[in-house]
Amino acid sequence: MAMLIDWFLDLWDNMPAGKIGRGLLALLLLVIAVSVPLGVYWSITPPAFEPVQAAKEEAATTGLAPTTGYTTVYTLHRLVSTLLDKPGGYISNDRLPPGVWLDNISNWEFGVLVQSRDLARAMRKDFSRSQSQSVENPALTVAEPQLHFDNNSWWLPSSESQYREGLEALSKYQQGLASVSEGQTQFYARADNLNNWLADVQTRLGSLSQRLSASVGQKRLNTDLAGDPEAAQSTGTPQLQEVKTPWLEIDDVFYEARGSAWALLHILKAIEHDFAAVLEKKNARVSLQQIIRELEATQETVWSPMILNGGGFGLFANHSLVMANYISRANASIIDLRELLARG
Repeated sequence: MAMLIDWFLDLWDNMPAGKIGRGLLALLLLVIAVSVPLGVYWSITPPAFEPVQAAKEEAATTGLAPTTGYTTVYTLHRLVSTLLDKPGGYISNDRLPPGVWLDNISNWEFGVLVQSRDLARAMRKDFSRSQSQSVENPALTVAEPQLHFDNNSWWLPSSESQYREGLEALSKYQQGLASVSEGQTQFYARADNLNNWLADVQTRLGSLSQRLSASVGQKRLNTDLAGDPEAAQSTGTPQLQEVKTPWLEIDDVFYEARGSAWALLHILKAIEHDFAAVLEKKNARVSLQQIIRELEATQETVWSPMILNGGGFGLFANHSLVMANYISRANASIIDLRELLARG
């Protein structure tokens, strides 16, 4: 410590340009002194909430009736609102410190955003429509594309401004669901609608599981055309490939998966409430609850100051492989749930 102080005093005494140089150095130190603790605070992920209870409380406050689908729409609105209103606000598009340095929370935000986008698309495409030829809900035709706006745009228009427009449209849809006199706004809790959305979730989790597992590098056989002897692909690929996530991206993938799982477990709790009758008829409620339990395990506290990347059976932990385990188990349960929903 004494050596560090001596070094700083020596640098201060020999600073070129006199007062100007010392002023710039002092300004730099001030920025660092403020940015470090502020960055730590902004990097704290928001706590979990109970969607069903929170939706009931909001409905009671606003005088609305929590009808079928209300809880799911509320949850989507709450997820996106959390991205915008948490400490530090939306950080992914920041161009100044400390936000520009906070890649972990930025990747967490992206994970939440991807799940929110998928659910918004499912609402517009399936949940709000009775048949394939039925008209789309006007509010969702605004909300869905707004949530798909570039997540890194910081100026004219900013990502935040577009997402807030999407939230306003989503609120109109939510209010329409709760209005007894509004017959045009609907949410259809059917097994086929739920199955379609779960198909998207399945592919998302499958991709995350593969990327997490690749933290240690794997040699994988090419199974792209397996099961169909007449299948074809655009260009040829090697039969044996080595897949490895770059070292600097390992923590990025980890926090993206953690954010995706955080959003998904809240959505599934809302789905359990709004699709209760369907799940009971298919005897599938316990399968959905198991998925939620696996996803809750992904939110356990990470006690290490950094994401470790030890070998699978090495001396040090590999946090990516642990996360991949929970994600894979949740994905396997989703496959089972989809099979139950597809049965008559």
